[in-house]
Amino acid sequence: MTPFAEKIVTFSEITVIAEYLREEGKTIVFTNGCFDLLHVGHVTYLSAAAELGDVLVLGLNSDVSVKSIKGEKRPVIHQDQRAIVVAALQMVDYVVQFDAPDPLTLIETVRPDVLVKGADWAEHAIVGADVVKAKGGRVARIDLAPGISTTTIIQRIGALYGKETL
Repeated sequence: MTPFAEKIVTFSEITVIAEYLREEGKTIVFTNGCFDLLHVGHVTYLSAAAELGDVLVLGLNSDVSVKSIKGEKRPVIHQDQRAIVVAALQMVDYVVQFDAPDPLTLIETVRPDVLVKGADWAEHAIVGADVVKAKGGRVARIDLAPGISTTTIIQRIGALYGKETL
């Protein structure tokens, strides 16, 4: 077991944890994503998100969820491995996997004070924004690192190596 495995929690566990954090007066920040091939854009994004509150909860799209939104070839990395990698980041406090195409149920459960997405999302299109704002929370949109994404990394690897055997 890895030293940060305790950061990876179930839906039931985050329900209890979030309630405890609210009772403690902590500002809960929530974001979500696939985090398939971790890169500098992910790290800077999560760092900025963590600065918006006391506790950062990361909703991680499961393999089923990723396939439903990105297609059959994704994810590249299995959900359990992706969970360990993001849990290893010091700015991430909790990681919760979810199977749905979007994290609405998880957002309704965690009831974050701050909901974070990339600035490439219009606020009205951010799933759960209405739920968070209705409870007095806010939505933050963070600028993304230019020119870097998992898709561009996959495309670059394909262009560089093609059918070459390593």
